[in-house]
Amino acid sequence: MPTPHIDSKKNDFSDIVLMPGDPVRAKYIAEKYLDDCIQINKTRLMLAYTGFFKNKKISVMSHGIGIPSASLYVRELILEYNVKKIIRIGTCGTLRDDISLRDVVICMGASTDSKFNRIKFNNHDFSAIADFDMICQAVEVIKKMKIKVCVGNFFTTDSFYNDDKKMLDILKKYNILAIDMETSGIYGVAAELKAKALSICTVSDHILNGESLSSKDRELSFNNMIKIALESALLIK
Repeated sequence: MPTPHIDSKKNDFSDIVLMPGDPVRAKYIAEKYLDDCIQINKTRLMLAYTGFFKNKKISVMSHGIGIPSASLYVRELILEYNVKKIIRIGTCGTLRDDISLRDVVICMGASTDSKFNRIKFNNHDFSAIADFDMICQAVEVIKKMKIKVCVGNFFTTDSFYNDDKKMLDILKKYNILAIDMETSGIYGVAAELKAKALSICTVSDHILNGESLSSKDRELSFNNMIKIALESALLIK
């Protein structure tokens, strides 16, 4: 049944959905990697597709920018379309000197400056963590691909433009791996609704030295991250 934000039929989605933030990246993934692919949503231009990767049914759908947008789509996918596993494949920034542009990072847990999870958790801190099995499956794929990937803690922020140097110093002190705008909220919704989630990101901005990738790079590259997500989806039971 369609929702206010997804105009798809009940069985259009696989139980595994890869979710980039950018709808153009969703289209790119579907056309480049999925066989027998069909478009199943274009409402609000939040594009979604379902096809087959190595004979396994996979869906891909964009989730937009920020926790409010991402959590809305994740919630509707789980409750209305029976989705069981979400793999975010997005972009992030980093403060770490040992991490470079285009490096792939995986979120084990996500701290945040958002109140999204606190509001639902009786104003207490909620530990927003990935599904352990999905982390293990991604690491198994990474070992076979023999590429550099870091696994650790993210910081999910509500503010893309933030010049708070004191906070940046704190994030660096606590060895935060990456900064994004969605993961903590996605993990919170998945936990609440008894689904599984994992966030795999590519570094698009190095916050301290000012390096960043172009908008075209963000739309049409990041193939290592995409391959990790797809191959690990094959291992999900």
